[in-house]
Amino acid sequence: MLKCLVEDPDDSSLQWSNPAQQTLYFGEKRALRDNRIQLERSTPNELTISISNVVLSDEGEYTCSIFTMPVRTAKALVTVLGIPQKPQISGYEMPIREEEMARLTCRSSGSKPAAKLRWKKGIKDLKDEGTDVMEDSNGKTFTVTSRVEFHVTKEDNDMEVTCTVDHESLQNTERSVTQKLQVYYKPTAKIEPNPQYPREGEKLRLQCEGQGNPVPQEFLWEKEGSDTPLQMNSESVLVFPFLNKSDSGTYVCTATSSMGSVIAKYNLDVNGTYLTHEAKGSDDAPDADTAIINAEGGQASSDDKKEYFI
Repeated sequence: MLKCLVEDPDDSSLQWSNPAQQTLYFGEKRALRDNRIQLERSTPNELTISISNVVLSDEGEYTCSIFTMPVRTAKALVTVLGIPQKPQISGYEMPIREEEMARLTCRSSGSKPAAKLRWKKGIKDLKDEGTDVMEDSNGKTFTVTSRVEFHVTKEDNDMEVTCTVDHESLQNTERSVTQKLQVYYKPTAKIEPNPQYPREGEKLRLQCEGQGNPVPQEFLWEKEGSDTPLQMNSESVLVFPFLNKSDSGTYVCTATSSMGSVIAKYNLDVNGTYLTHEAKGSDDAPDADTAIINAEGGQASSDDKKEYFI
């Protein structure tokens, strides 16, 4: 909106002209065919016009003139802000390995004056390594480039890195771009038994739970002291259909991914199956992990008992 007010107009007409000295309005009369420029108010002491859909070429010095003797003029400087384009992130090669250096570049063009860029990793601010400002080919707006570098950890996997452009033309709005990180890291593994406390004669499943990125896809099962692998394929489960005491020992699972291998161990101690029996058949006999029977096959006396583990 451009408003020109005068005192003592002396019945002289008011005129608005653009930076190229083209007359826009002379009183109520449109002088330039540009539908973006509209008359808002025209009186002997006021001439107000508006310009819609402002472009960078509208910037400059506008002149209001009243043709008295001598001619009087007043000038208004119009500054047009260049709205920055949505930023773009480049330089990221997916995936990146744990402990490697991530180098990201953020760029936004079309701002006037030059915009500012800021970085975040998750909710934490990232300090940039430097910012470059270059004038665009139109000679009016600028391209801003910012760079960040940081060592990645496995905790950075699926983390979002955000570049946001700040500029006075955006007011309460925000323009940003996000890059999700994919981090490869070494595997970990642990062995979980089912049931937790296996006994002789039961079925046992040993689950080798491998974690990592990528997730381990190859599993090797071995028993310490044995030269022959028990199982080597993509199955992470080792099954004992019917446990025997001879199955006791230390079992080793080697989980492998493209990032390496990791070993998990499980000590299996097979407990025997116990019978509890009191020769006298007493109803109040306590539970026991022994079977009490007569060695000669007859009924045992209270003083003639032997214990056998089954």
